[in-house]
Amino acid sequence: MKLQRKRGSFAAAASSALVSGVLLLTACGSSGSSRPSASPSPADSPAATAAIGVKCGKASTVSGSGSTAQEFAMRFWIKNYTRVCAGTRIGYDGNGSGAGQKDFLSGRTAFAGSDSALSTAQITQSRSVCSHRGHAVHLPVLGAPIAIAYNLPGAGKLVLDAPTLARIFDSRITKWNDPAIAKLNPGTKLPSTPVQALHRVDSSGTTDNFTSYLSAAAPGAWPYGHAKDWAAKGGLSAKGSSGLAEQVKKTVGAIGYVELTHAISRTIPMVSIATGAATPVAPSVLAASKAIADAKITGTGADLVLALDYTTKAPGAYPIVMVTYEIVCDKGNKPATWPATKAFLTYIADGQGQQDLTFQGYATLPAAIVNQVRGKISTLS
Repeated sequence: MKLQRKRGSFAAAASSALVSGVLLLTACGSSGSSRPSASPSPADSPAATAAIGVKCGKASTVSGSGSTAQEFAMRFWIKNYTRVCAGTRIGYDGNGSGAGQKDFLSGRTAFAGSDSALSTAQITQSRSVCSHRGHAVHLPVLGAPIAIAYNLPGAGKLVLDAPTLARIFDSRITKWNDPAIAKLNPGTKLPSTPVQALHRVDSSGTTDNFTSYLSAAAPGAWPYGHAKDWAAKGGLSAKGSSGLAEQVKKTVGAIGYVELTHAISRTIPMVSIATGAATPVAPSVLAASKAIADAKITGTGADLVLALDYTTKAPGAYPIVMVTYEIVCDKGNKPATWPATKAFLTYIADGQGQQDLTFQGYATLPAAIVNQVRGKISTLS
């Protein structure tokens, strides 16, 4: 991965399989294509399907793309679903939330994975790909902490707060022994190593959520608001969560924002966040779940967009979090692939699809929200 300068646990096999950003556990085709049903296999029988709680839709080839935060979960979901529904092929390209949104809005995919919501203009645009006067809706499926990963040999554990992070990522703190960092880490011997702040070069939901945290928790220090595309000047950039995590791991003095899954899989140290609570909070599944527990639904109808509280000071709540969505049409999805897509989404949101994901670095959504997702999927067409 080429490092770009801008002016102005998992097994190793699982990790390497995801670095390319493409998950293709079965053959991948276009979202509009379908294939004849394969010869029935034992796993496709009603008894086998019911035994593990998966109902297969009409066999077809389904394509999705987007969020790199979903990559580990998608690998888990696709493997388990297609093992039972052998006639269906699902491909997922982890090309970033922005690219996934564009793919869906251009009709190239059956669904998009995204860590940020579509804009009002994009919802209007979706009416061109959702027939029967339908439009795009968001189905929250996972929560995830965004870890602040760093590479500073000998420094030990680090604590930072929102204003300090804002100044680091805005290139206003350039040395690791800066007084603002030293004040948050009394007794820690900090080197004068230059800070190498890394951000995503691609359009990213992780960037959108990280900058949402900075603008909410440090409005006086972060003047750029939030967006999927990085706005601050300076710093280094890398493509995708995997690319950014790899650059942090091999660059002394580096600091960057990545999903917990990518930091854990590479054993990269992570910052604890001073939120105003009595004790700084380290990124973890449990700490992220505590923050997400207060999420509120702001969408209407079948749209389940959530609002997060990035300024939480609740004890043990990690504030830099995001919710990742699957985006489909409320009605007017492609007839050739919708039965299989709907069945796959139903599996994702059901007990079988949600189990064991906490062990892969994902935070659970409140039960009331997951129940609403299940109910809404059944109404989509």
